[in-house]
Amino acid sequence: MARILVVGCGAIGGLVAARLTEHHGADHTIEALTTNDAIAKAIEAKGLRTTGVDGDATTAVRCVRAPSGSYDFVLLSTQPPQVEAAAREAVAHLAESGAMVCFQNGLVEERVAKIVGNERVLGGVIAWGASMKEPGVVERTSHGGFAIGRFDGVEDPRLMQLATLLEPVGPVDVENDLAGARWSKLAINCAISTLGTIGGDRLGALMKHRVVRRLALEIMTETVQVARAEDVKLRKVSGTLDLDWIALRPEERRGGSASLVAKHSLLLAVGARYRKLRSSMLYAIERGREPAVDFLNGEVVTRGARRGIATPVNAEAQRTVHAIARGEHRPSMDTLRDFAARVL
Repeated sequence: MARILVVGCGAIGGLVAARLTEHHGADHTIEALTTNDAIAKAIEAKGLRTTGVDGDATTAVRCVRAPSGSYDFVLLSTQPPQVEAAAREAVAHLAESGAMVCFQNGLVEERVAKIVGNERVLGGVIAWGASMKEPGVVERTSHGGFAIGRFDGVEDPRLMQLATLLEPVGPVDVENDLAGARWSKLAINCAISTLGTIGGDRLGALMKHRVVRRLALEIMTETVQVARAEDVKLRKVSGTLDLDWIALRPEERRGGSASLVAKHSLLLAVGARYRKLRSSMLYAIERGREPAVDFLNGEVVTRGARRGIATPVNAEAQRTVHAIARGEHRPSMDTLRDFAARVL
């Protein structure tokens, strides 16, 4: 019997905690930790309700306010700005042979490793979407699974156990090159999550606008250039989205090419598939929390500067999200168009 702690009961953590409890609750101890009083009270009173593409269900998730005892797996499901504090709080309760699993977007494994050690960190790249409709109610907005592995590429027997645990949520691929999968997802999130925050709408509505698709292509192109400089071999996202192909070439920036039309068509298809996806950063700002943009576009800007690679679109995206968080701009298509006018 394993003891598992899911840290965070938002969209990702809430759904993971519900599915693990449904399928493994009789064999393992599953606890969900939240410091949000409204979420905790809702789960304690009514259970955790999940809706969306998997249908409706209510699960009696065991909700705790602090870790206790020793855990074999600590599944970190907070937003990136809170991940280091969460790791520090839980490290004393991590079993000697246990592992912390990072479900955040960005490159947070390196940050968590500084707290708990490389050998105790596993990463999970999520290829499905979810949003919190209200405290204790989570909507799954798209199907998909996980890519799991170690950021340092070392083989780890705990990965197979983790894969078995996560299967009820979605299919799991064990990666021997998690860095490639992580950077590919970073490129997607730098575009989709950040533009969703600036535009203030769900992905399907935003991707219908050509200017939004062009901004997404520019953001992803800069991210791919930095990843290549970091000697990262990018992986296809969900087995289909090829970031090396989608990165703009000089002639495509001038417009009019068939390949550019194909790339816009692909983004339209992505918008249709994940049309209900709403940026978690936007949700964080609405709750008065720090947005994760420094862990996404900010990571590209910082690493690009070290490599001598210009990343002006990511830099302006980072500044714009912080301005929205300070109340200087309102998330809207007008704000997105103003952003585009400054960088395109």
